[in-house]
Amino acid sequence: MNFEQFSLDRRIVAAIKTVGYTTPTPIQQQAIPIVLKGHDVLGLAQTGTGKTAAFLLPILHQLTQGPLRQARALIVAPTRELAEQIYEVNVDLGRNTKVSSVSIYGGVSKGPQVAALRRGAEIVVACPGRLLDLLSDGSINLSHVKTLVLDEADLGSLQNDVLSREFYAN
Repeated sequence: MNFEQFSLDRRIVAAIKTVGYTTPTPIQQQAIPIVLKGHDVLGLAQTGTGKTAAFLLPILHQLTQGPLRQARALIVAPTRELAEQIYEVNVDLGRNTKVSSVSIYGGVSKGPQVAALRRGAEIVVACPGRLLDLLSDGSINLSHVKTLVLDEADLGSLQNDVLSREFYAN
């Protein structure tokens, strides 16, 4: 299997080649087609297996269609390091498209983040605390968000039978 088989936007396929991905990992093979169809996915896989690309590639593909400069995908990450990592992968994979993104997290001045939001971005990668802060002061509009990713979500409340599976989709 190769990435061309997903029928992703040609600009995204070009970026995939540029970053050096050659064949999809198992989590990518399973998740990408389901996300492209608009279904919910819960992906469980070890670190380094390509989970970030598994959700970013179909999101980027979907966002190449439709309006620009409004938040249509929200990715929530627990730490600023993970938010920045996701943001950087997104920049690499979306480099040939007009889809833009912004990373927002605490511990730094929110001025540049608010300015980036005002310029417009289709993908917002956010840590919960700063996201709530920006929501409370009206600096971010999430009314157009159609896709939500909870990366590194706490799965402790899920049933053991779901956790015992490598992959779950609905």
